Amino acid sequence: LTKMAEKMPEEHYSFKATAEIRTFGQLIGHVADSQARTCSALGGEMKSLNAGAKTSKADLVAALKESFAMCDKVVDSMTDAKATEMVTMGNRQSTCLGALARTISHSNEEYGYMAVYMRLKGIVPPSSEGR
Repeated sequence: LTKMAEKMPEEHYSFKATAEIRTFGQLIGHVADSQARTCSALGGEMKSLNAGAKTSKADLVAALKESFAMCDKVVDSMTDAKATEMVTMGNRQSTCLGALARTISHSNEEYGYMAVYMRLKGIVPPSSEGR
């Protein structure tokens, strides 16, 4: 996701595949906010990045990187006991590991949407580049 956010030219951050959906930049902000919300809660502090209100590529990439740093901190400190600890996220209860798994799944879904945006602009998504 970070490579994708960095690769997409800033002029395409306002691109929408159709009028009814989010722009590419709004999708980056959405992922950053979602990851930050979950990982900060799992880390014991509720922190909001307010990335959804950002519009510049630099600000959105920075927010996305910050959200990944928050999640990396949670993953790095995970223990067997912490993984099975029950947490409430919104109106749902799950284990810490389950909340992290949902965050990863959500981010992967959003990557899929953003890959289409990139393809529509003639840009190869990072996951499809040659090795």
